[in-house]
Amino acid sequence: MEVLIIEDEKPSARRLKRMLEKLDVTVNHTLHSVEESIQWFSNNPQPELIFLDIQLSDGLSFEIFDAVSITSSIIFTTAYDEYALQAFKLNSIDYLLKPIDQEDLEKAVEKYKTFKPQQQNVQLNFEDIKKMLTNPVEREYKKRFTTKIGQHLKMISVDDIECFYSENKGTYAYTTEGRDYLLDTTLEQLENELAPETFFRVNRTFFININTIKDIISYTNSRLQLKLNSYSDQDIIVARERVKDFKIWLE
Repeated sequence: MEVLIIEDEKPSARRLKRMLEKLDVTVNHTLHSVEESIQWFSNNPQPELIFLDIQLSDGLSFEIFDAVSITSSIIFTTAYDEYALQAFKLNSIDYLLKPIDQEDLEKAVEKYKTFKPQQQNVQLNFEDIKKMLTNPVEREYKKRFTTKIGQHLKMISVDDIECFYSENKGTYAYTTEGRDYLLDTTLEQLENELAPETFFRVNRTFFININTIKDIISYTNSRLQLKLNSYSDQDIIVARERVKDFKIWLE
């Protein structure tokens, strides 16, 4: 099948291409901006499937649809949380959260192969989706978590949590007092429960609290290493695919 990647970060595009090749999916073209994409679509037949990043270097990728009528199937790749992406589900358009996991990618490709239409006219109201992404509905986020200690339940304020991390299939909260607490949740569930201005998922393993970052250090392969006020059990590395969004989040 004809596959196109539209992704402004070239290392991320190359990584996604390699991941797709492992699934015997050949990427025919890679584009990196809204302007380049509009020019390409104006002069080339449309592919069967597009992997499309929402935030490109010169604007939201939805601007492509303002200029060109797209009939390809689309899998969005994005760092936005799942709550903001609920609008895509209404039209059975899939999405992958960054950093993209090989298993998640495989499921998305298999879903497309199983259910792909003969031709898909994209009929989304992109204005509504843009509003959701740029001005999300006011939400109530969790202010505390509970954990069981022996016969007792302990309440932990989110303000006292330096980071959340997964280990051995468990999810833990590490507090400013230097203690770990096992929680009855997953990092995926936390995506929808933590205030995005305070907590950021830096990789597949860690959510960190912006107020507890002590130092940010350049690391190998264009990544960043974080030092928190007290947590030091493992190195906390911002995945290369998340560095750009992490820097935006810091501001």
